[in-house]
Order: sequence, then C-alpha cells, then structure tokens
Amino acid sequence: MAKILCVLYDDPVTGYPKSLIRDGIPELSGYPGGQTLPTPSKIDFTPGQLLGSVSGELGLRKFLEDLGHELVVTSDKDGEGSVFEKELEDAEVVISQPFWPAYLTAERIAKAKNLKLAITAGIGSDHVDLQAAMQKGVTVAEVTYCNSISVAEHVVMMILGLVRNYIPSYQWVVKGGWNIADCVQRSYDVEGMTVGTVAAGRIGLAVLRRLKPFDMKLHYTDRHRLSKEVEEELNLTWHSDVESLVKVCDVVTINCPLHPETENLFNEQFISKMKRGAYLVNTARGKICNRDAVVKALGNGQLAGYAGDVWFPQPAPQDHPWRTMPHHGMTPHISGSSLSAQTRYAAGTREILECWFQNKPLRNEYLIVDGGKLAGVGAHSYSEGNATKGSEEAVKFKINK
Repeated sequence: MAKILCVLYDDPVTGYPKSLIRDGIPELSGYPGGQTLPTPSKIDFTPGQLLGSVSGELGLRKFLEDLGHELVVTSDKDGEGSVFEKELEDAEVVISQPFWPAYLTAERIAKAKNLKLAITAGIGSDHVDLQAAMQKGVTVAEVTYCNSISVAEHVVMMILGLVRNYIPSYQWVVKGGWNIADCVQRSYDVEGMTVGTVAAGRIGLAVLRRLKPFDMKLHYTDRHRLSKEVEEELNLTWHSDVESLVKVCDVVTINCPLHPETENLFNEQFISKMKRGAYLVNTARGKICNRDAVVKALGNGQLAGYAGDVWFPQPAPQDHPWRTMPHHGMTPHISGSSLSAQTRYAAGTREILECWFQNKPLRNEYLIVDGGKLAGVGAHSYSEGNATKGSEEAVKFKINK
C-alpha cells in the first residue's frame, strides 16, 4: 500500500485544543459561480475543528489506515535531517499547505523515487517545482476555491487596517494611552480612494465585490479580462498591464499566482511608479514583492503602508526585515487557514485522495500538473518554470528558533 507524507504546521503553544470555540460553522451551499464544495464520501472530523496543525492530521488518519495505507504527519520539513527529507524517499503522495509549505524542489523530487501525487491542502502550488513535476510525471493538485473567500476577507481587513491606522491605535490602548493625535496622524477614509487588484480571479474579484459598498473606485488587471456584464455591474476599470494600474491607485492588492512571470514583480523600480503614499497589500505570495524594496519604500515614504500575509521563505527567519519595518500589518500566513477554510480544504484533500486510490479522474478545477503538462486551473493560471529557488533558507527559522 502507499505511504502518504503530510506536512502541517505545529500545534498551538498551549497544546491542541480540547474543545471547539464555537458550536459549529455556517453550512455553505456552494461557491460563487456555481462550483460545488468538496464532495468526499464522508469526513472523520467535526467542521470547525483545528485540522491544519499536526494533531489535526486533516482528519485523514482513520480513512487512510482503514484502507491499509501509511500516514506520516510532521511539521519538520526543512533541512537534510528533517523528518520530511527522510520520509520523502519512498512516499507516493505528499500533502502540504501553503501556510507551512514543504518545498518540493527539483532535487527533492529526484530523490522521491515513488512520488506520484503532490496535493496542496489549500490553493497555490508554487512550493512545488512545477517544471520538475512535469518532467517526472508527478500529478500536482490543489483544493481550488476552498479558501478564496477567506483570503478575500483578510485582504479587506488589511486594507482597512492600514488606511485607518488600526494597529498602532490598538497598541496605544494596550499601553494604557489615549493618544488620539498619534493615532489619527496616519488615518484616512477609504471612501473615494482608488483601489486596484493585480489579478481578478476568484480572490481578486471577491475583494472587488466586498469593496464596492465602501464607495471606492475599482480597478483591475488580469491576463483574462472579465465579462462586460461583470465590469458594468461593479463599475470596473480594466488595465491591460500592471504598470498602468499602479500609477493611478491609492491601494494595490496583489492576488495573482507566483510563477516566473510574477516573481519579483514589485521591485524597487516598479514600486517607484506607484503613487507616493500608496498602500500595498499582498496575500498572494511573498516572492512577488522584493523584500528589500518594500522595506526601503516604507522608510522613504513611497509606500504609506504594507500589509502582507505571505513571506519567502516560509516560515520566515526571525531576522526577516518585514517583521520590524515601519508601517506594516504583517501576519503569518493565516488568511486561508481559518477554521472555516480548514473544513473545506481537509474535505477537498480527502476527495482528491479518494479519487486517486479509486483510479477516478480528479476534478479538472483541482489539477495543476497532469500527464507531464500544466492542466486544469494550472494551465489557466500558471506558466511553466520553477519558483522554489531560495526555499532552502527556510531552515534558518528552525535553527534560530
């Protein structure tokens, strides 16, 4: 039978929770646009349970062991002596999350002699060397749409947090102060501002829909232009390239996949083309923004604020400058791992595994690489190549911890 190697983030420092915070989560009937939610034959967990950490095991252990498979779950993913490195050699299936990615580089794929399937429990499979996967015949799949709305909600929260200067204001309360002038000296209304999204797929479009009631001017750019009906419904302005978008926007939100065409897109030269005092929000992938260029732009005032949920590598080293730069609203990669989203991506992971072991085709919208080429949503959103270079730096977090 097969070995399934699953890499998940660590349990809470206070221990795995013994009870649920709430009695349940809302039941959704489907995703916007008509795509159905994951449809596994059953689930062995309670919706709203913490599934994304090591003890949660994505609710997979009973299902896989009842079929006679071996499930190895670890958070130790970086470095030659890691559990992931040791167990990878004879694993048939690797499951990883974008939030705590097990980087499947070309070197690791070459060592994994039995590897046939790499599943992203979430969305965004750039932690896999897609070029190497195509060459080795490894299928890459992800649970498309499972946490897109979760991320869109996080984007809106970050935009409001930056523009209204929420985090520094909250910190004055914690310090016991009532420093109104300190709080409002960097606080504005979003009403009337121009906001633009780099990519208007599931996440980007959901962000625009949620910002429309704030009476912001909505702009977007995407390699696939939206329909005339959607543009008219939301009063959208389309840009044929990213540069023309950023020149007119007060707020820019990045919602595109990471691949060779988008890697390091927001470098120093490109950020200099943005409006002075603009805000930049990045919940896509850290590598789309140049690390040092962001720090410099916040220091010299070219950017009024930067909020990000994504870093490179992940986890970010403790001395990563984004932890200490001014006017930021950084979070560890949590936007798509709410307890609500975990229910969906755990169920979707099981659906993929059920199809795989029953020799049934995977949903086309779940496929990134199949049959040696980009497939499904991968062919729509990615380009050929590799974006994992430099991921070995993630080991620094473990060393410095």
